[in-house]
Amino acid sequence: MSRKREKLGWCIYDWANSAFATTILAAVLPIYFAEGIVPEEGVRLSFLGYAGSLSATSLWGYINGFSAILIVGSAPILGGIADYTSRKKLFLIISCYAGSLFTCLMFFCKAGAVFYTLLLFCLAHYCFVGGNVFYDSFLPFLSKDDEMDRLSGHGYALGYLGGGLVLAMNMAFIQLSHKIGVPKDMAIRLSMASVGVWWAMFGTISFLMFHEDRFPATDHIGMREAAVAGLHRAWQTTKTLNRHKHVMTFLLAYMIYNDGVQTVIKMASIYGKDELHLSTGILLGTLLMIQFVGIGGTILMSRIARQFGTKRTIMATLMIWFGVTLFAYRMSSSLEYLLLGLIVGLVLGGTQALSRSLYGRLVPKERSAEFFGYFSVFAKLSAIWGPILFAFIRQITGTSRLSILSLSLFFLTGCLLLFLVRETKQ
Repeated sequence: MSRKREKLGWCIYDWANSAFATTILAAVLPIYFAEGIVPEEGVRLSFLGYAGSLSATSLWGYINGFSAILIVGSAPILGGIADYTSRKKLFLIISCYAGSLFTCLMFFCKAGAVFYTLLLFCLAHYCFVGGNVFYDSFLPFLSKDDEMDRLSGHGYALGYLGGGLVLAMNMAFIQLSHKIGVPKDMAIRLSMASVGVWWAMFGTISFLMFHEDRFPATDHIGMREAAVAGLHRAWQTTKTLNRHKHVMTFLLAYMIYNDGVQTVIKMASIYGKDELHLSTGILLGTLLMIQFVGIGGTILMSRIARQFGTKRTIMATLMIWFGVTLFAYRMSSSLEYLLLGLIVGLVLGGTQALSRSLYGRLVPKERSAEFFGYFSVFAKLSAIWGPILFAFIRQITGTSRLSILSLSLFFLTGCLLLFLVRETKQ
């Protein structure tokens, strides 16, 4: 099997699972959850002394935060299995097909099925992110050091295209469903199920195109030993970080500002539906625009970074994000939402891609794999508190406007911490 074919097969998995990121995480499910599943008055809950009603926005924020906590808690264990056994591909396949199944079952998410929907989303989301731990671990085996960024970028680009294509098809189907005699509710549920089919189908093609090298030294290692080794490595790296001040400062800054970025991605659609009462067409169209503008935005930010420096460019994007939250606090029209989507598309990919490359400059080259493993943990940590804070503020104030405004603190604090980072290796 040629190396070129294997690299293409690896990239195809990004094409396969990015449909989940666009349609389920960011677009169709959040809108449908607020519009068609949760009653307008919210859901009445009584738990551990609390009795009250939670809105769709609060529920969506809490479940995203809870999913992230599950992922962070098991990341070292999954990483240990990926690094210390020859079962990476097996667990990637299991994650793919389990996530696909849970996504297909979303076809049965009908009005009022609030907790069924939340359970399926949590399980599918865990499979999506957990599978990426095993998927990412193949990168060093498929490319040399000088080719790694290019191969990673190819997968990233193919994911943008695949996710965007599925979202475009689903968006067209939902908007035109009444003309072909399909109820809108049915069209939405079919669109969500189609993501599971897409994920499994192209995942299968991907698995047939690349293989996993077996190492005799790992064949005797059991699952328990691998999981313990992963936890031990995470603890050892934590202790090591104390000797790398600027790496630690960067990770803290990244955890804070990326939390803001991830919260905007996850909550933008439900904010537009619940707070602004925008049409489904406007919301899906904006997200589709972000998907494709993001490709050009990433390239543009990379060129700006070559001219002005990576750290300065990231700080500039964070100030744009800061402005986005202030503007979102007062916006009220669909035109303003579209304009904001255009701006987000321009800075989204650049913020994330440049953060990774800056981190690569800071860490010791001889230990880059170990330090990038920790970078992955911080990336997962940065998906917890933003959605929970967003949900909590919405719950106690009755408006999502103050929730979106609170995210400005994430970008401002992250930018100030990033200013303290010296852009040289430790």
